[in-house]
Amino acid sequence: MFSVKAVCLVEAIHLATGCPRLAGRLIHPAVCHVHHWTKRDIDPRWSSWTGPNSTGEAGVSAHQTKVMAKQEQPGLLIVEIGGVCGVLEGHVELLKKHFHLITMKEFLKKKERLSEKIKSVLIYECRPVIDRELLQSLPHLKVIANSGVGVDHLDLKLISSFGVKVTNTPHAVSDSTADIGMALMLASARRLVEGCQIAVSPQTEHFAADWLGDEVTGATLGIIGMGSIGYKVAKRAKAFEMKILYHNRNQRKEEEEQAVGARYCEKMEDLLQQSDFVILVVNLTPQTHKLIGKRELELMKPTATLINISRGAVVDHDALVEALQNGIIKAAALDVTYPEPLPRDHPLLKLKNIIITPHIGTATVQATRMMTEEAVANIQAVLNGLPIPSEVIPQ
Repeated sequence: MFSVKAVCLVEAIHLATGCPRLAGRLIHPAVCHVHHWTKRDIDPRWSSWTGPNSTGEAGVSAHQTKVMAKQEQPGLLIVEIGGVCGVLEGHVELLKKHFHLITMKEFLKKKERLSEKIKSVLIYECRPVIDRELLQSLPHLKVIANSGVGVDHLDLKLISSFGVKVTNTPHAVSDSTADIGMALMLASARRLVEGCQIAVSPQTEHFAADWLGDEVTGATLGIIGMGSIGYKVAKRAKAFEMKILYHNRNQRKEEEEQAVGARYCEKMEDLLQQSDFVILVVNLTPQTHKLIGKRELELMKPTATLINISRGAVVDHDALVEALQNGIIKAAALDVTYPEPLPRDHPLLKLKNIIITPHIGTATVQATRMMTEEAVANIQAVLNGLPIPSEVIPQ
């Protein structure tokens, strides 16, 4: 889509002026950069402009052209390269094709000079922190691109008040997050973590015949939050011949429901009472904060399992500890907690009927690469005034 628009723009200028060289001069450098174009691609005569041209004008050398292209790259602020929260080293080459990377350490050292160059910020693992002070120090900032779907760590209204766009990467993460949801359900149902510990323990002399798990085939799965990730979970659950219930702000189209065999529950309470497995796939908002608490857990079956792949604060951890200790529900499987990681003395870490993973829903080679690619596409769209693939609108 972008290429067609850019080519049409060059042709339009050429037709209107009868001068391909003018088209090459008027086309915005950022558009050329998006498609890895040079002036030579737009006007073949550019290749001869290495010395004085036919009109006596000074030419531009190949070296100067490379320097100009580098200078045209918009500045992209990142927290760091590598480390705990930094951009993955394997993604740096991709980012450098389109942007001049500036780390927070470099920015803070040379704030006066670099603040003018930064037009975008890439958020990775919720870093860098976006606050009023940072926004005020970036006068030419146009877009903040978040890697991942959840943006609860961003003050959208504050950012919007500075005229800055926010984007996320919903398309890149849906499959990997749905996969981890199914993995947690299967691992909990079949007690895989416990089983692994028994199998490798030096104290194990035999395997007990009465050490049993539960089957997911034919069980009822309740999905709370039927967005793109929730729907992918439903597709996977259908392959396990599960009965699927879902609760969402809006009911899906009838043909979408039929495609996965899902039934809508207008009231979340109905879903909780009927489900053998309840999986949470909602965004964290003021409305979903501690969405699952003491009352909701008590509505669930004593044989049910709670699975959370959304945000830790969607579940009241104190209520969950009580429910697991007292047999109100059978088990829980969490890819997310609040905080992350939990304090090492937290009671959830001492329970046997829980699985906790370190927020790895999108931690695959494929998903992280696609997140970076989607973030790049979002940034380029904003900087070039094109339709934004994944814009987050403040509510």
